[in-house]
Amino acid sequence: MGDTQKSQTISTENQGIASQEACDTRLVSECPENDKPPVLVGESSLVRIRMPAEANPDLVFRSLAHRIDLSLLQKSFRQLRKNESIGVDKITAKEYAVNLDENLYNLYQRLRRGQYVATPVKRIWVDKEDGEKRPIGIPALEDKIVQKAVTTILGIVYEPIFHDFSHGFRSGHSQHKALSELREKCNNLNINWILSADITGLFDNIPHNLLRETIRHRVNDGGILRLIGKWLNAGVAEGGDIIYPEKGTFQGGVISPVLSNIFLHYVLDEWFVKEVEPRMKGKCFLNQYADDFIIGFQLESDAKQIMEVLPKRFNRYELSLHPVKTKLIPFGKPTISGKPKGTFDFLGFTFYWGKTLKGYWVIKKQTARKRLKRFLRMLWNWCKKNRHEPIEKQHNILSSKLQGHPCRFPKLSIIFDNLQVAKLCANRGVA
Repeated sequence: MGDTQKSQTISTENQGIASQEACDTRLVSECPENDKPPVLVGESSLVRIRMPAEANPDLVFRSLAHRIDLSLLQKSFRQLRKNESIGVDKITAKEYAVNLDENLYNLYQRLRRGQYVATPVKRIWVDKEDGEKRPIGIPALEDKIVQKAVTTILGIVYEPIFHDFSHGFRSGHSQHKALSELREKCNNLNINWILSADITGLFDNIPHNLLRETIRHRVNDGGILRLIGKWLNAGVAEGGDIIYPEKGTFQGGVISPVLSNIFLHYVLDEWFVKEVEPRMKGKCFLNQYADDFIIGFQLESDAKQIMEVLPKRFNRYELSLHPVKTKLIPFGKPTISGKPKGTFDFLGFTFYWGKTLKGYWVIKKQTARKRLKRFLRMLWNWCKKNRHEPIEKQHNILSSKLQGHPCRFPKLSIIFDNLQVAKLCANRGVA
């Protein structure tokens, strides 16, 4: 060993130890003497994205695709819901996990070489409350993994610039938080008018070109944009045919929620904060969850002005508001001897003014009528399919389904009471 302080020499033995340690701290495939698929170790360096994203809201990221490494792909696979329906590849998560390291390594190599090809999305239809059908897209398993990885990166980049009143599909936000904030804002800001709005087919009508333009405001990385373009243009498989829609981000895809949040951030949220609030004479607020949002106003003049401008704003981005679900509702606090003026629905609940036991007016909520009808229909179908099950098992399952409902709805109370009597009779051996 040398003894100089400027450039200390390293023995051959120590060089070998250092080389071995370097191989141990990285992926096994990086060692030249190992050609087998790697054992996934280590953590992805996403902290290098989070720090500048939080420090500079105006920063444009131009190099993000290389952050999709094996560690992030493994993490993304673990976070997927394993019980979801399979796509057109007909590969389940259980089958994919048999050779997980090898499969993820092959996927990573295709991503790195630009050989990754998105698979068409399988489309199914589910019933809506109004009798219509809702299209749901089911991507292939590997597409879900890569989409989850890109969603993680985009979430880190955009989370610092998203506004707190946007609650849809975000970490730390939920429907419960949106409902609680809505009632709090109405009370604290003395809100007298509610603009209840619904975007018609948000996921099915987002234009691809405008979506890319909005993403480039914050992420201008060619690798990420190419991946998003592959998913948008992969096509939809239905009934043996493949169609290629020119707009929309299929509802049900892993990447779709974050893409819709990014698009609405520039279409609605930023516009409200920078253009609407400064021009209002009274107080106002915005509460948004995915394609449903509520705008509250203190003054009627402000409410009518925005009601007139709002459709034009969405038409500019090739979106439209639902003509029936979008309406302006008087919602001021009643006087002592007055009557409530109006009600509105948001996230499955109907909000209205009601009195407490002490006679004070407060904002209350109850399950919306459409949601209740859907629940009763689901409950009846379940009972028809499970009549052969033991009474005790039916009682336990229905007790969990009816939790919170029997005390409010008489029909459900009768069902619940009859099940309790039947369970007691079954336990005592009474026919």
